[in-house]
Amino acid sequence: MDKTRKPHRRTSQCGRELFIVLLFCSFSAASMGQQPLTLRQAIDLATGQNQEAAIAKASEQEAEAEAAIARTRTLPQLSSTEDISRGDDPVYAFGTHLRQQQFTQDDFALNNLNRPRPIGNFATRFSGSWIAFDSFKTQKEIRRADLIKQATHSLARAVDQQIVLRVVEAYQSILYAQREIDVAQHEQETVAALEGSVEEHVKAGLAVEADLMSARVNVASRKQELIVAQGSLEEAWADLRDAVGVPDLKKSELRPIEPHTFPEQTLEQEVAAALSKRADLMSLEQAQAAQQSAVSAAKSDFGPRVSAYGNWEQDRTTFAGSGGNNWLAGVQISVDILPMAKRAQLAKEKSAQRQIDAQQKLLDQHIRLQVNRAHIHRETAELSVQTARAPMDEAAESLRILENRYSAGLATMTDLLRAEDAVRHSQSSYWHAVYDNVMAYAELLYATGMLTPDAAEELQ
Repeated sequence: MDKTRKPHRRTSQCGRELFIVLLFCSFSAASMGQQPLTLRQAIDLATGQNQEAAIAKASEQEAEAEAAIARTRTLPQLSSTEDISRGDDPVYAFGTHLRQQQFTQDDFALNNLNRPRPIGNFATRFSGSWIAFDSFKTQKEIRRADLIKQATHSLARAVDQQIVLRVVEAYQSILYAQREIDVAQHEQETVAALEGSVEEHVKAGLAVEADLMSARVNVASRKQELIVAQGSLEEAWADLRDAVGVPDLKKSELRPIEPHTFPEQTLEQEVAAALSKRADLMSLEQAQAAQQSAVSAAKSDFGPRVSAYGNWEQDRTTFAGSGGNNWLAGVQISVDILPMAKRAQLAKEKSAQRQIDAQQKLLDQHIRLQVNRAHIHRETAELSVQTARAPMDEAAESLRILENRYSAGLATMTDLLRAEDAVRHSQSSYWHAVYDNVMAYAELLYATGMLTPDAAEELQ
């Protein structure tokens, strides 16, 4: 009996071991599938899913189509027409007989000329025209369309950088909110321990009931702060979902925010970089050049125009029958001797030119101010991180000393609560300074036109 049971026991044991291995593998696969979302992954999602990026891309495609349309104006225009007609109009009948090459002596009879019999005609026509010269108006319009295409591409790059900044801000807000929750949870544990210690002192007659009431009020305050921090985290995730354009983006525990040290440049270097790399400024400069081409094209519209045209036609009494054919070709030179509408168009283009010139100067001033502010914010944020670190350690040590003094009856409950509040405030201030330092550098990168997805990885 024992021998027959041993293989069954070994089989059961192997089955249990196999089940444990499979269970471990499934847990490992699940944990690998839930890797924290990195900042670069969030940015890549945004550039592919955000609707603002989609709108900018569609605008690029529209500008490319407009540039292609502008080039077609240099090509000849060809068309084919099949016309079927029937009637007894004298002029129509006389001309149709001639075009069909079936005119006879009887058609000169007065009765036939005045009251012709109905006649049908099947006409096949091929016609073409080509503007050989229009005082270079078409070439200038092509250049304008090309410049608008470049301006639209630069504007799309500017939109991408705006999206990157939004993603960075939302992502860093999540990291900061996570730190705030950690601080709130730690402080909740601290005040809970203080409450227990005070309660023991009250029972031992070493503290009054008011101390216990103050400790409980402090516990409730810390719970409220934890609730607020958790709400801030939910709001930050909502902002990130909106920034990346993925409404169902799942929450995950991101890598905690850490202090960073970023490279520094002088204000003059940053302003020079912004004026040479800002995509929105580049787009406006390209639009300015495009408008200059529009003004030049409007001036060229006053010049002479030379065009060529041609036509070939076959006329038949039946669709598949034979008939006559004829052709016509010519060259036309035209000059507008009363160009009132063209003068108004030129005035319109010049007004648009003055407007875009003013916009370019205004944007230049705005960029200089934006870089200046970002530079100052970057310097103050870095100093804030350095300044906020020491008080955090000192507040924690002060709380430890006061806890011992309170236990020995040498400190009041007010002193203890004040020290605990100092710890909470110093930790919160430090992590806010770390967050502000990262965002200040991100805003500086954006202001100088260098906030690309690769550059944003330095903020992780």
